[in-house]
Amino acid sequence: MFKIFKKYYQKIVKPDVWARPNMQVTFRAEIMPGKDREERTFKIIKVKNNGRVILEGFAGEHRESSFEPVNFQK
Repeated sequence: MFKIFKKYYQKIVKPDVWARPNMQVTFRAEIMPGKDREERTFKIIKVKNNGRVILEGFAGEHRESSFEPVNFQK
């Protein structure tokens, strides 16, 4: 495959996914000051096409930068 198209091919066929339904995510402490980690952790219900997520028990759509980095190697 041509190197020029490799980047575009990966995005179309195998897009980068930072979150999945039923996954736990934790808001950064700066966004929810004074709350323990458990109080800032929520379960993802749905991942939208634009990369934002809808959480269980917390209103609105949220983007990746609102959360602590996700470690898929756990």
